[in-house]
Amino acid sequence: MKKIILFVLPMVLFLAACSRQDTGPRQPIDESYWLQRERGIVAYSDFQCDYYIVETYNGFSLMRAWGGFTPLRGSVVYGDLNRYGMQTIYNRSEGLLMQADVRDYWMTYWDAIDQMDWYCSTSGF
Repeated sequence: MKKIILFVLPMVLFLAACSRQDTGPRQPIDESYWLQRERGIVAYSDFQCDYYIVETYNGFSLMRAWGGFTPLRGSVVYGDLNRYGMQTIYNRSEGLLMQADVRDYWMTYWDAIDQMDWYCSTSGF
C-alpha cells in the first residue's frame, strides 16, 4: 500500500501542476489586406538565432524575430519586407501575425548569410 501511495502522490502533484492555457479566440486576420503586401519566402532560419532570411522579389532581406518564434524555412510571409525597422508581418503558413525587425534588404543570398552569421555570433550564442 505504501508503494502505491508513494507512486500515486507524486503523479497527482505532477498532473496538478500542469495547466492548460486557454488563449481564447484570436482576432480574425484580414487576408485581403495582407495579400496585397510584398510576398516573401523564408530562405533560411536557425533555431539558435533570432535572425532569419526572407527571399523577396528584389533580393534577400535579413530580419530579426521579436516577441515570438522564428518562422520555419519555406514559410510564406507577407508585409513590408523592404523597409528598415519594426514591421508587422503576416505568416500565412502558420496563420498568424508576428513582429520583425528588418535589418537589411536587397542583398544577395551570400551577403545575407554573412550578415546573419555576424549578428548571431555577436548576440551571445
